[in-house]
Parts: sequence; structure tokens; C-alpha cells
Amino acid sequence: MCEWRMVAGWGDMDFNSHMRNTAYLDKSADLRMMYFSENGFPMQEFMSLRLGPVVMHDELDYFREVGLLEELRVTLAELAADGSRFAIQNTFFRRDGKMAARVKSRGGWMDLTTRKLIAPPDRLLVALRSAPRSEDFVETPSSLKIVANQSVPSDISTSGTSSWVIRWSSFRMISEGNPAATSDR
Repeated sequence: MCEWRMVAGWGDMDFNSHMRNTAYLDKSADLRMMYFSENGFPMQEFMSLRLGPVVMHDELDYFREVGLLEELRVTLAELAADGSRFAIQNTFFRRDGKMAARVKSRGGWMDLTTRKLIAPPDRLLVALRSAPRSEDFVETPSSLKIVANQSVPSDISTSGTSSWVIRWSSFRMISEGNPAATSDR
């Protein structure tokens, strides 16, 4: 399990004297980047490749209040496997061990030059795949384009996805090495 210790600071509080909703989102984003950095993909690598994570959906569930200077234990788990898109869950626990909140984030990888979604580089995919999986882990449909008359890499899982209605022997997925790699969005 990937986990970090954090403190609910002054800037994390809202008018009701508990941790504000956007503080959970901010801490979740920080933890995602800390995870990638600790697993061989630091911010400098994102910048040199002109690549960035783009979150398209956040879901936040509250269970207990968190007050000023309260210590938190925060975990990170992978919710989805594809790699071209990601789904990551952060769970926030208070010092007493009770769950305070859970953030589920879904996103993809943006080429910062073309401003389009792309497949992640292999080293980033390795970091993603090494994250622990949540109990409710699911397969996510790929956002990679399909090109005719080429083969699909054998390490791509297609089980459980309804978007794969093609003949695998005559297609391949566009990877980072192909300059024509683009998003379907």
C-alpha cells in the first residue's frame, strides 16, 4: 500500500472550521505527483517530455470531519488498468484510523505541445502499473486510436472492455513512438 502522512493546515480549512473540499483535491494531486516521482517519473521528466496528467473527473466522498492541524494518513491505489487513461483513488484516514474522505480521480496524459491526449511513455506506464490496486479495481476502455493493418502489442489486456469490437490480427494500438499518436477526444 502506498501511503503518506500529511497535516490539515491553516490554508486547508473552510468557514466551518474543517478541511475544505478543494483541499482534499489539492492533496490528492500532490500525492499523485509524489507517487510518480518516487516511482521513477519526477516532475522534471514530465516537463522534458512536454507531458502532463489531465484530470477529467474527480469524485469526493466525505465520512468524518478533519480539523486544523489534524494528522492524516493518505493512501493511493489504482482503480483502472489501461494506462492511456488513469483512475486513481486517494483515501484519507484520521489519526484514530477512521476514514475521513475518499477522492477518486480519472484522467489521461496530455501532450503539452499538441494539447491532445496521448499514450503514456513506457516508464510512466510501469509506474502506473506498479501502484497497488483498489478493492474495486476495474478495466478502463483505452483512449488510444486504432490503426488498420498492424498488430496489437501482446501485453495489452482487452478483457472486460466493450470498446474492442475489432479483429486483433489486423490492428495495432498507436504507442508513444508513433508521431501520429492522438486522442479520440
